[in-house]
Amino acid sequence: MEQLTAEFGGSRRAGTGVGPVLEKFQDVTRIAVLRGGGLGDLVFAIPAISALKAAYPEASITLLGTPVHQALLAATISPVDEVCILPFAEGVRPGGENAEELETFFREMRGRQFDLAVQLHGGGRYSNPFLLRLGARHTVGTRTADAASLERTVPYLYYQHEPLRALEVAGLAGAFPVDLEARLAPAPGLARPAVAMDDDGVAPLAVMHPGATDPRRRWPVGRFAELASACAADGFRVVVVGDGSEQELAAQIAEQAASTHVRSLAGTLDMGGLVAILAGAAAVVANDSGPRHLAQALGVPTVGIFWAGNVINAAALGRSLHRIHASWVTACPSCGIDVTQVGWTAPRCPHDDSLVADVAVRDVYEDVRSLAATELPAEDA
Repeated sequence: MEQLTAEFGGSRRAGTGVGPVLEKFQDVTRIAVLRGGGLGDLVFAIPAISALKAAYPEASITLLGTPVHQALLAATISPVDEVCILPFAEGVRPGGENAEELETFFREMRGRQFDLAVQLHGGGRYSNPFLLRLGARHTVGTRTADAASLERTVPYLYYQHEPLRALEVAGLAGAFPVDLEARLAPAPGLARPAVAMDDDGVAPLAVMHPGATDPRRRWPVGRFAELASACAADGFRVVVVGDGSEQELAAQIAEQAASTHVRSLAGTLDMGGLVAILAGAAAVVANDSGPRHLAQALGVPTVGIFWAGNVINAAALGRSLHRIHASWVTACPSCGIDVTQVGWTAPRCPHDDSLVADVAVRDVYEDVRSLAATELPAEDA
């Protein structure tokens, strides 16, 4: 297999951030950032986008993203200036490709005459050729051995903290880190949805999200229900959130918790409502999922339930406000296949057994209580 080295495009090193920070490009006024995927994928990219904004303060930043990204950025204050929705394209945005729509998209993007295009979307097998079709003067990103080269690239190795990976890419464009993790704020005027429960509305709010893209990352329903019941008995209002596909999961938790202080809002919130609910929580409990990463970016204490491998790629860096419970399972409970071999080329067995089922409810509950009792002074504006 080809042994990759970093490609610096002839530039000299100007300093060190997560990795080398190279000389900035000249006369950059329009930057495109490619990042498809879901909610968490965008949150992981925000620190790199913030670094680019600081390095090129006069430049406008266009995110080439997905509808959920557009909704999130409309509901928050962020370093992104505009969002252009990606067309369906293999390996970039799943869906039925339409050659005419793709060509129209690239023609419009080339017309914008981007000075810099930044690839933060995986190892580049599909995303690097996509990025090159934008026609930008300069390109940076990650690259696996079989991916097209860009002007400056970082070798893509699966096990790396995703926000730090993105910051390493930003460093190739001459951008020093501003934050190591995402920071977002609710957009002005967002109203928190009413939570109708039998209390006075003063009790602390615990928000739970039981979903995850990969079913193996999900803590079992029974564990969430037990936790919700314990929190409700301890004086919390408990809300279970999720999208439309997670309504049944959330309903089961609310039903099994058997408390008037536990209810599901899954499938009922738009993005603004989700941001507002999370921002008002005393603590958020979730699997390795978009809502957990969003809560962290909003400055809300979180308790995350992670498979050990995902801790490397996606867990919070600090522990003052963010607690991690990791499962150290390394083999599928059904067939025994090694689940630590992950990525594009790794085998994936057909079983969806939870890899985090051994995380104890008692331990998660104690962290919820601890975080809810922690009060830190607000940051200066």
